[in-house]
Amino acid sequence: MAKLWGKNLNKEVEDFTVGTDFQLDQRLVRYDCVGSIAHAIMLQKQGYLSVGEKRKLVQTLDEIIFLDEKGKFKIRKQDEDCHTAIENYLVKKLGDTGKKIHFCRSRNDQVLTALRLYYNLELGNCKKQANSLLESIKNFKKKYSGIMMPGYTHTRKAMPSSIDLWAESFADSFKDDLKLLNFTFNLVNQSPLGTGAGYGLPTKTDRKFTAEKLGFKKVQENPIYAQNSRGKFESIILHSLSQIMLDLNKISNDIIFFSIPEIGYFKLPDELCTGSSIMPHKKNPDVLEIMRANYHIVNSYEFQVKNTSSNLISGYHRDLQTTKEPIMKGFDITKQSLSAMSLVFDRLEVNKENCKKAMTKELYSVKEVYKLSKKGTPFRDAYNQIKSKF
Repeated sequence: MAKLWGKNLNKEVEDFTVGTDFQLDQRLVRYDCVGSIAHAIMLQKQGYLSVGEKRKLVQTLDEIIFLDEKGKFKIRKQDEDCHTAIENYLVKKLGDTGKKIHFCRSRNDQVLTALRLYYNLELGNCKKQANSLLESIKNFKKKYSGIMMPGYTHTRKAMPSSIDLWAESFADSFKDDLKLLNFTFNLVNQSPLGTGAGYGLPTKTDRKFTAEKLGFKKVQENPIYAQNSRGKFESIILHSLSQIMLDLNKISNDIIFFSIPEIGYFKLPDELCTGSSIMPHKKNPDVLEIMRANYHIVNSYEFQVKNTSSNLISGYHRDLQTTKEPIMKGFDITKQSLSAMSLVFDRLEVNKENCKKAMTKELYSVKEVYKLSKKGTPFRDAYNQIKSKF
């Protein structure tokens, strides 16, 4: 199959440089076709294509999208990536017309455009799932509202808390996570199409037209920054995802702790627990343990992308190809974790009696100190009087 950059390469070197990119790019087929459709319409608008040529290109790109949806458009290793596979399909079917699709763009801005469209959709998916989890938390809170439970510091009883207070803490945190996702979406939602290889194009194009056609909020004006933002934008996305995963990590820790049988404030139903190959009594919170670990995985992806994209001079470098897998995996893990945690909150039970029994007198020590202080006893004296009772 023809390479877009037109050169034969040593087979071992080709295998090494392609890596798993051709497999990862299966996710990007639709987005590359959508970007190419907008590009073809712009080329015709500028007079670079005839109406007939534009129509044939758009029809064939729609055909590829349909085949991809049916699982019938496969990228092979010799294709290198989805961009080559798509253009080769266009050339095979349309001849010279297919060869015209790449006028006024580079594979650099083509790749960026497909990735940005993918990011926009996935950020939207994460927002939907975060909102769904928020609803599950609210429903959990409503179901068990009014139940008091101990609050902890240093993993020791500290002061009175409640199911309401505990659930609201994570609801508030996820609201902040959603703000972060919105900020990230607005930052990433810039069209790089038309910046070429990173130094603009020596001919007239209509970048505003393609940006609007593709639903981007704005044009990313500076062509060098368009290339330099690869890695930067991915690390910002992963930072947003890692904040979600940090909350899921802390929730997991809390539920694991509060559902220890010896504590027993919470109970995980059997269908959410695994067992042991040797101990028949075991009911293990594996779903929460995996979720707890997933935070560290997503967090590591952020630093992987940052480290990969640093210490490079301005412009595109093949190093940046390796940032594709961590961002895709980051999205996958975050979406799966949000969905699993919604399920946990939908099924999680609270043992009201165990919570009530745990509300022992030391939890009210601060209240007792404040009673004395309000009657005129200096705070530190009141503190020492109450402390002597424990």
